Amino acid sequence: MASNFQIFHFQGRDSLHLQMRGDFDGTSAYELINTLKKQNGYYFEVFIDTSDLHEINAFGIEVFENNWKLLFKNNKKPKFIGKHKHRFFL
Repeated sequence: MASNFQIFHFQGRDSLHLQMRGDFDGTSAYELINTLKKQNGYYFEVFIDTSDLHEINAFGIEVFENNWKLLFKNNKKPKFIGKHKHRFFL
């Protein structure tokens, strides 16, 4: 994992907000996947804020995109927000 990568959780009544900070690489992608696995099904909506990401590694994006379908079989996709949302193609 990128040594400066962190995920912060903010919970609403029906939604979960995750804020990613630091550099996003392959290991960071697995950390995001594992965080989503723990929360999948508990919230109506999941928002992932990308505003505080610095470096976004193409391999990290690929790892996330190759694994997200396993998490969201019910088509309940997370919503990416923030200035880097366009980098995450779900």
